[in-house]
Amino acid sequence: MTHGKGKKGGRGAGLRGGRGNAGLNKHKFMHMVKYMPDHFGRYGFKRPRSVVKKDKTINVGQLGEKFPGKKVINLTEEGFDKLLGGGDITTGLKITVNSASEKAIEKIKEKGGEVILIEPKFEEQTTADETSEEEDIEEKTFERPIEKEVEEQAEKKQEKS
Repeated sequence: MTHGKGKKGGRGAGLRGGRGNAGLNKHKFMHMVKYMPDHFGRYGFKRPRSVVKKDKTINVGQLGEKFPGKKVINLTEEGFDKLLGGGDITTGLKITVNSASEKAIEKIKEKGGEVILIEPKFEEQTTADETSEEEDIEEKTFERPIEKEVEEQAEKKQEKS
């Protein structure tokens, strides 16, 4: 009736050494080495978090707390990248910063202050050679140096013959 295993010896997963992957690093180690060699360890590439750069920002309302009594503030030297428009300002300040939101610029100008942007916004940048629409429509052909050499050799052959 029990086939020599006693009353409870053949019941459950204990008969098989545990359910699923239980025991892979213990009593089923050789099975894991033979049939599942890539089971343990790290694989693939995870992008390092230090590569992603986030701008360090400050709100208009924090300027009075961080720089009390100052009328001229250079935020780039203080380590800030962007000025945001949160909070209120009581006095006019002259602020130099890489970039600022429109709301922040409006709040400072209302109080008689000034914002100097070191790096203008991408939309405002213009190049010296602005191209017209007609020039963009024209097809531009570029000759490869190899094709020129082939054409020159063919011309030389024609001249000889």
